[in-house]
Amino acid sequence: MSDLQGYIHREMPRFREELFDFLRIPSVSARSEHAGDIRAAADWVASRMRDAGLEASVMETPGHPVVLGEWRGAPPGAPTVLIYGHYDVQPPEPLDEWHSPAFEPTLRDGNIYARGASDDKGQLFLHIKALEAHLKVTGTLPVNVVVLAEGEEEVGSPSLVPFVEAHHERLACDVVVISDGSMFANGIPSLLFSLRGLAYFEIHVQGPKGDLHSGTYGGAVVNPGNTLARILASLKDDSGRVAIPGFYDDVMEWDQATRDAIRDLPFDEEGFMGEVGAPGLDGESGFSLLERLWIRPTCDVNGILCGYTGEGAKTVLPARAMAKVSFRLVPRQTPDRVRELIEEHIADVAPPEVTIRVLELHGGRPWKADLEGDFFEAARSALEAAFGTPPVLAGEGGSIPIVVDFQEILQAPVLLMGFAPPGANMHAPNEWIPVKNFETGIQAMASFYTQLGG
Repeated sequence: MSDLQGYIHREMPRFREELFDFLRIPSVSARSEHAGDIRAAADWVASRMRDAGLEASVMETPGHPVVLGEWRGAPPGAPTVLIYGHYDVQPPEPLDEWHSPAFEPTLRDGNIYARGASDDKGQLFLHIKALEAHLKVTGTLPVNVVVLAEGEEEVGSPSLVPFVEAHHERLACDVVVISDGSMFANGIPSLLFSLRGLAYFEIHVQGPKGDLHSGTYGGAVVNPGNTLARILASLKDDSGRVAIPGFYDDVMEWDQATRDAIRDLPFDEEGFMGEVGAPGLDGESGFSLLERLWIRPTCDVNGILCGYTGEGAKTVLPARAMAKVSFRLVPRQTPDRVRELIEEHIADVAPPEVTIRVLELHGGRPWKADLEGDFFEAARSALEAAFGTPPVLAGEGGSIPIVVDFQEILQAPVLLMGFAPPGANMHAPNEWIPVKNFETGIQAMASFYTQLGG
């Protein structure tokens, strides 16, 4: 066992208790009543960075603060690594589905359960501990490091791009490293080659000025609920494809070698079904399950609001209806173009007797990695050394919009290495991370810096 590994293993009880302290802070960025908790979490992260040996400061933004940690004592010519993570978390509801309180971390069967355990407090903190291990054991780092921790990722990072643009010289780096996702499978690490983007809308249908009696007016007045149902049904066809004209014009078609590599991965579809608790699976015809999750676009209804939904009957013709609809995008698609297409499509299918509004709530561009070069090879070697098996190349169906912005603003490649387990219940009750993944993740990142120094 190396000195670095020995230090990490020896200090793990302390690392775990410190993580528990971090997880107890209810830093929910979506709710104003937690503004003080957000500030407390930012101060806590800055303090832990200083304890590790970094210079750290809490920097204001129009929203929640950014914590910036720096260490710039590497030899001349050494690369600079920017580590990105976030200290804010999702709301914990529904509370009655948690087996233990969301903000009282609990250790069960070798796993840590708490909101933020995987997304992203546990993964952000393991980076800080890897830096600490190097600085405490060797007194130095083989690379220069900048750690950027934001507090608005779970609300779309509205302040982050302006912050990066305003401080791009201070944030200049040779590579960006992000751990805000999952491993491919338990014991099998992964390096991401793609992320899907996002286009998220609200579709509002307005009919009469107020709710009407469905017997007195039904059959004469256009029902916004019926209209919305027709609009939603028109968005996809029976083969699982998005039916909006022009939607696939910008979709990148992946090469056969990539598709074959995806299909060759040891993916357990039955285990996946058990994880989601579904009686069956569906999706776009002609593609494997992983292809549908990683490299194909989607359209999904995320919520519907219309008419009377209380107990019993109320014969109402609703005045308005609303649906939340999201599209996951793949390389070459853009949220702006998808908005144009959906507005044109709805105008074609909706009757003129109602008023339609399409509101854009959130968007992010898709990303495709450049899987070559010294940083990629160092990451692959470090993951294999820590986990005892080489990492697989994997895609991610979710979106991390800042990845494209980092790449464009800082002109640096991005490495995505997640240490959360599949099915970690991110954004859901009983979020968790194995203690083993937390410790092995620290070892992997410490090895990564050693590889770069070599």
